[in-house]
Amino acid sequence: MLTPLGWGTAAASALLYAAGWWLGYPEPAIFGAAGLVAVAGAALWTLPRAKLGVRREIAPKKVERGEPAVGVLHVTNQGRGARGLSAHDTAGAADVAVDVPRLRAGGTRTVTYRLPTDRRGELPVGPLRMVRADPLRLARRTREYGRPERLLVRPRTVPLSLLPSGRAHHLEGPTSDRSPAGTATFHALREYVIGDELRHIHWKSSARTGTLMVRQLVDASLPTTTVVLEARPASWPEPDDFELAVDAAASVAVGAATANFPVRILTGNGQLAETRGGPDDVEALLDRLTSVAPQEGPQSTIDAVRRVRAGGSLVVVTSGAAELGRIASVRGRFDRVVVLRVRPSEPASAPPGVHLLDVADLDGLAESWRRLGSVR
Repeated sequence: MLTPLGWGTAAASALLYAAGWWLGYPEPAIFGAAGLVAVAGAALWTLPRAKLGVRREIAPKKVERGEPAVGVLHVTNQGRGARGLSAHDTAGAADVAVDVPRLRAGGTRTVTYRLPTDRRGELPVGPLRMVRADPLRLARRTREYGRPERLLVRPRTVPLSLLPSGRAHHLEGPTSDRSPAGTATFHALREYVIGDELRHIHWKSSARTGTLMVRQLVDASLPTTTVVLEARPASWPEPDDFELAVDAAASVAVGAATANFPVRILTGNGQLAETRGGPDDVEALLDRLTSVAPQEGPQSTIDAVRRVRAGGSLVVVTSGAAELGRIASVRGRFDRVVVLRVRPSEPASAPPGVHLLDVADLDGLAESWRRLGSVR
């Protein structure tokens, strides 16, 4: 297609040719004809399609915000020649110039370039756009090659320990008649029913009572860490403050998940993620927090908290003091309540039974969290 310069040249050349022909002056007509020929030649120059094979890699595919990531392109010339081409790759909203050297027929080159990771989110990378332009820049044609890939730029985190719950629990976790059946913790003896495993029969009690008795084993549930992220846009006039809030929420969630404890993450739109404690929980939590953005929800963060099961620790990540009173109203449902205020504009005092931490950066969060862990 013609560039703006090409369209201007074509229009001016047509006017010169028409004026020269109409007025009977051959010089303007010759210049006009030359310009039109140049434009037509430029359009023909860009017609050939380069036959390229492009294979893309991203290393690594998941990074924390600000960490380095690179795109790797393996470009193979499957035609006779690939000259006069410039390459550009798309990385989210950014346009990245890629230096692809001249390729001989059948040749392959590997090109590496850095990807932007300063913004959290799912970053589409590709396809590679090859631009062929004529020497006069009158025409340009863009074609796409290669399959796009995705780079996950996840929240930054700092190591945080699991907070003590503040209440005494069974050494193997709380047990009750409503605990899920399992194989880990002894809860009680009960009468044998068809289908029970014979290895669970308690022979001494069976002999004493004259009735087959079996051990009832349950899975002991560990205290859940509930992380509530304030996501209403009005609470975050500065985008960088919300990014720090997401980083803080991710750090708390990852700290609990690393200790193999269950984690639940909420916003005003409801539950964002929930894990039961396992080796893959950290990856799942960070992936879910990658795409979270400020958004109006149908309920406040505290209303969302009231809908979840009580117990464990509650960590609320917010920006101001407006919710402190409402947070105190749910204090009795949790063993420990912590409020992280991200770059607050005014001081505030914590309600009874609520720990208040002001967070200016992740390093400050790590230090304040360490001191909080020593408070019982």
